[in-house]
Amino acid sequence: MAEEALLGFLQTNEQISDSHQFAASVGVGHIELENVIKSLKGFEIVDAQEIIRESWVLTEEGKKYMLNGSPEVLFFSAILPEGISRNTLKEKLGAETFDIGSKAAAKNKWIAFEKDLVKQKVESVEDEVKNLLTRINNGEVVSDQVINDLKRRKLIVKQTWKGYSLKRGPKYVSKRKKAATDLTREHIVSGDWKNLEFKEYNVNAEAPAIQVGYLHSLLEVREEIQNIFLQMGFEEMPTNNFVESSFWNFDALFQPQQHPARDSHDTFFLETADRTKDLPEHYLEKVKCVHEFGGYGSKGYGYDWKRDEAEKNLLRTHTTAVSTRMLYALAQQETFTPKRYYSIDRVFRNEAVDRTHLAEFHQIEGVICDRGLTLGDLIGVLEDFFSRLGMSKLRFKPAYNPYTEPSMEIFSYHDGLQKWVEVGNSGMFRPEMLLPMGLPEDVNVIAWGLSLERPTMILYGIGNIRDLFGPKVDFNLIKNNPICRLGV
Repeated sequence: MAEEALLGFLQTNEQISDSHQFAASVGVGHIELENVIKSLKGFEIVDAQEIIRESWVLTEEGKKYMLNGSPEVLFFSAILPEGISRNTLKEKLGAETFDIGSKAAAKNKWIAFEKDLVKQKVESVEDEVKNLLTRINNGEVVSDQVINDLKRRKLIVKQTWKGYSLKRGPKYVSKRKKAATDLTREHIVSGDWKNLEFKEYNVNAEAPAIQVGYLHSLLEVREEIQNIFLQMGFEEMPTNNFVESSFWNFDALFQPQQHPARDSHDTFFLETADRTKDLPEHYLEKVKCVHEFGGYGSKGYGYDWKRDEAEKNLLRTHTTAVSTRMLYALAQQETFTPKRYYSIDRVFRNEAVDRTHLAEFHQIEGVICDRGLTLGDLIGVLEDFFSRLGMSKLRFKPAYNPYTEPSMEIFSYHDGLQKWVEVGNSGMFRPEMLLPMGLPEDVNVIAWGLSLERPTMILYGIGNIRDLFGPKVDFNLIKNNPICRLGV
């Protein structure tokens, strides 16, 4: 009905100046007419120009003031010639009208307060607020100052009015044929396709957005780092045990039992299933001996090594515990075979949480076991590895680790923080760790470890680790981040 009325009107008239007035004149809703207008415009049957008007309309409170009067005038009118007490006036007007009216009347200097009495200071007042609201309701123009005052009191709000002006388009017809959307078998058999008007396909129309999942930034970087290790000939170590014994986590790494890292302030020990008995006895005795008395060129630590400490279970503090197991398994083979191992998985440390530290994080570890390896080999591998990560600005600093000698901390320049940030640790495993396993004396092992979070923060320019990992992560960060490409 709306389409027929619109096209019929334009057949004898030049234009429709106001779609709202036209909708009212033919008895249809403007929303229905608007849908018809959009369809006709798409086929160029009509030319539609959007009209937007803004006007001020009264709120419910504004309508109430226009009908009954403003609170300040009601307050003033309720005062007796001899005055009236506050409580009596409040009961008479109600708390809301009393509070609003008293403040506005006092501001206008219409009233005076004498102890508990309220008295009139002027003989009469005019309800200017009511008059202004009436003028606005009638569509009259008022000053910007009046608008601001009434808007501040929430008596008026801005209303946006949208309509259309219409005239005949280049493809105007008085009655539109219903366009066929498909050519069917029946059309071909009957031959009526010759008289049909087919709907044009809009090849420029955008398809609806496909809702898909998004990889977390950590997973993107993890996948890229995993690819780097595979390209460098590494094989992945099994890291499915979050719970580890102190023996593999500390003792087998030649880390003394009184070392501060074993303290409960640094390590999460288990209360349930707190001990293990599944330890290789022959190897355990060699580890005990090298701790207490030394060997392989070392004096050892000279203390009473306790099996009870070695059996304690904990949340692993590093994936090097996995590397220890893999190297021990390698040493048990009849013929030594050089190996390159890597792992990327979670570790747990009882650290103070700040912008660059969490108690739970991901550790990346690379291990190369071969004959005749030197510190120069380690530096070369590190430069190759980190350059593939896109981190070419590196510095190395001598450091101490119980199980590596020499040892080096690795630093990379963080453009976001504008400073050098430690990104990893590295070194050559000590003979006191390797030889008790049964590895040949000419075999050396170089290794390095770093967190997954630090390079991710550097690559994505994130300054606070809590914006990357945990409950405060903004989903838009994950959704809008470009795909990670390392080494660019």
